This record gives sequence, structure tokens and C-alpha cells, in this order.
Amino acid sequence: MTQVPWQAKELTVGELSERSGVPASALRFYERQELINSRRTSGNQRRYTRDTLRRVAFIRVSQRLGIPLAAIRDALAMLPENRTPTREDWARVSECWRQDLTDRIEQMTKLRDHLTDCIGCGCLTIDRCVLTNPADQLQAEGPGPRRLISSP
Repeated sequence: MTQVPWQAKELTVGELSERSGVPASALRFYERQELINSRRTSGNQRRYTRDTLRRVAFIRVSQRLGIPLAAIRDALAMLPENRTPTREDWARVSECWRQDLTDRIEQMTKLRDHLTDCIGCGCLTIDRCVLTNPADQLQAEGPGPRRLISSP
């Protein structure tokens, strides 16, 4: 494992990959998608500022939660590019996502708690569906798992 001095202001793609646990190919993909950026040396090598580590961690966690790359890009666009983001900068991003994350938590909780019960999808194969969704009456509310989907 290569040791990167903590004072180092810039990281190579290999160092960023090693430190973040993200393959270099994914880092280059993130750069093409304008999620992170680098500067190029005279030898055309990528150099990333250390705060890119936090951005990469944010991207990875967001992806694991199922947040689309476009939404992640929009959130990262709120951060300054000319300096390391501060706690206040990250708080703005957090506040913008608060309701969406709350909604996602609610949906995941419903899924966890009710997946073994009738979810109102219309399949009528679970024995409880006969009691809770007789004759697929939930179809009048629209398509999909009506008991799991929040009303618009």
C-alpha cells in the first residue's frame, strides 16, 4: 500500500483509487460524468485535490442508496470548485436532500415491514391478498404495488 503524505495537496489517480477503494476506471468514469474533476500535468497525468476523496465517498454512498448519477451531479454542482468545500457547503447539500432521503427511508421501511404481506400489486397469489385486496380492488388506485408506493 502506497503511503500518501497527509500534507499532499494532490493525489494521482492510483493514489485516489487506493485511498477511496474505487477502481481507477470508475474514477475516470466519474470524471467523464462531471462528478469529479482533475487537473492535468504537463505529462497529461490526472491530479486530484484531496477533497475529491470526500466527493468520491459521497458518490459511492449515494449510489448504494439508489440515487441516480444525475441527482448526485446536481448535488455536487452546489459545492465550490475553486476551494475545498466547508462544513457549511456540505450542510447545504444535506438540506437539499433531506426530504428525498426521508422519503426513501419511509419507502424502505414499508418494503422491509410489508414485503411478506399483500402489497397491492395485483398478483393475488399471497393468501392474505384475498383478505386485504379481494378481487384486486386496489387496481382502481393505479398500477404497481399500491401499498408500498406513496401517493403523489
